[in-house]
Amino acid sequence: MNEIERVEVSQLTIPYRDIGMSGEMQAAAYVTHAEAALTHFWRYRPPLEDEPTYAVSKLELRIFFPLRFEDKVTLTVKIDKIGGKSLGFEVLFDKDGQTSAEVDVIWTARDPDTTEPVALPEDTRDWLYRYLR
Repeated sequence: MNEIERVEVSQLTIPYRDIGMSGEMQAAAYVTHAEAALTHFWRYRPPLEDEPTYAVSKLELRIFFPLRFEDKVTLTVKIDKIGGKSLGFEVLFDKDGQTSAEVDVIWTARDPDTTEPVALPEDTRDWLYRYLR
């Protein structure tokens, strides 16, 4: 499959800077890499005029087994929920075919000037439904 068909998937080799004294990847690094995977995914959305901004309103991390230096990981972004003003992502960290961790992220659409929550644009919603779990 080409990149456009699999925009929800990215690859990562765990860098040394993400490793704590225990030899395991630090919790904050999971969130950082999940946000990078979301950025990769999000850049393929349809272009819109007057697009709202999006802000994280919730994060949740679950680690099933720890990642270590130089582990090769596949990150997959899935849409967990499409609400009226928010959307939920699930970012899976898979190593050797097993899910090592999940990061759940909720974004709220906001007016760029007032920062008040606003409705998700219809074109964005339609695009997101392709990735709904």
